[in-house]
Amino acid sequence: MEFESRLDTLLLPEPKDYGVQDTKNQSTTQHQQLTVKYVEEDEAHTLCDEGKKAVELAWPLTVFNVCGFGILVITIMFVGHHGGELELSSASLATSFAGVTGFIVMLGLSSTMETLCGQAYGARKYELLGVYLQAAWIVNVAVGVGVLCLWMNMETILIAAGQDPVIARMAVKYLLYVTPGVFGAAFLQPIVKYLQSQSVVSPLLVISVSTVFVHLIVCQLLLGTLNLGYTGGALATTVSYSFMLSVLCLYTWGSGKFKKTWTGFSWQAFTYVGVYLRLAVPSTFMLCLEYWTVEFLVIAAGLLPNPALQVSLLAIGLNTTNLAFNIPVGLSAAVSTRVANELGAYRPQAAKLAGKVILGISICCAICIATSMLLGRHIWGKAFSDVEQVISGVSDLMPLIALSAIFDGIQGVLSGIARGSGRQDMGAIINLTAFYVVGLPSGIFLAFVWKMSGKGLWVGLLLGQSTQTLLLVLLVATMDWQKMSEDSLKRVHAHQSLPTTEIR
Repeated sequence: MEFESRLDTLLLPEPKDYGVQDTKNQSTTQHQQLTVKYVEEDEAHTLCDEGKKAVELAWPLTVFNVCGFGILVITIMFVGHHGGELELSSASLATSFAGVTGFIVMLGLSSTMETLCGQAYGARKYELLGVYLQAAWIVNVAVGVGVLCLWMNMETILIAAGQDPVIARMAVKYLLYVTPGVFGAAFLQPIVKYLQSQSVVSPLLVISVSTVFVHLIVCQLLLGTLNLGYTGGALATTVSYSFMLSVLCLYTWGSGKFKKTWTGFSWQAFTYVGVYLRLAVPSTFMLCLEYWTVEFLVIAAGLLPNPALQVSLLAIGLNTTNLAFNIPVGLSAAVSTRVANELGAYRPQAAKLAGKVILGISICCAICIATSMLLGRHIWGKAFSDVEQVISGVSDLMPLIALSAIFDGIQGVLSGIARGSGRQDMGAIINLTAFYVVGLPSGIFLAFVWKMSGKGLWVGLLLGQSTQTLLLVLLVATMDWQKMSEDSLKRVHAHQSLPTTEIR
């Protein structure tokens, strides 16, 4: 291993080179030299050790993501059983729109915590985690207000986009009932990342599974017993997110386990908003650009001949890949945490090893998932429909869906490495290029010009995914891990005086 020596003391020769700002409480002498001690742990970073750490991190996060996905699916199922076709269409449209303009945005913004908190925790700058958490809340709430303003005007936008006026009006009503849930996510997601960066993930598993059971009860109460209609589904979503947030807060601040990383509210958290935004903006675009591509494909499918069939096939395919993608998402979060922690601790080779090991695990999982899809290609469609045309269509698409799952397994972990190392800017550029220069144009051309219909859209998506994966491979393969560690230290020590002014 290249990085075997014990690093007892790191000297940062000129604080100004690392963005260190003068404060009234620091003298000129104190700024002459900054000495930061890092101790290289004596443990040997073996493949087995790293694999064990990855699994311990990934599987609770995978369950957490599956439960989050399950809440939305359960809601739509209850609306479908207790409402009519109009209610189901409105709720489905609103849920899709709430996801790409609200919940995904909050997740993208909060993903910045993986870099900042992960590296700060690795560098033993524990107090910074609480400060970053508060900065995340400030940013998320501000963006949440913007999301609310957008949703209040969505009826006009949806009608202008060609939606039925009645469905548009009902969808907006549903969105407004979901709004408290989005603000709940604005607080919830940063707390999840705050715990994740400290490798505290078991409580997330327990709380998320409990929330699913609570959601089932609330849905039955609001839609089945009280007959509140489709808006009952929106209220159930809000109640469930509020429950999850409340229990998570109770654990985080009631257990007394996080006194090192939470020192109280501080006005100086506002001074970290700029630091947070520099990563949050590209982090959000990195995630949203990919999800928005899927929405554009669904819209395009609705313009094809026999739109009901094409949209159904695309929706089944996307739901299948979303379900399978929960495993790479868990591994992506795990690798982001491991890479950030090791870079923050100035162990670049350990960070590199973590990336390699988790990528290998993800590829193996992706191959298993893809193989299962191919083996079950003739029966999978029956889980969604009894219509023979739909079943045969899903069977024809399944090889493409399986290939998509393999790309997801690779790019998911590579994206996590990019987040953990603070390269969200390059990740956003890669996704923009892959999906909006290659993927979408190719899919539309193949579907409408070459008359490949829905299969053409899938081929376009695959071209985008393959481009994304190739560019991410190049990014990670050419990454200077030593420089990434140094950049991590610059970021962690950019503010030398930690917040001391608490909000009374």
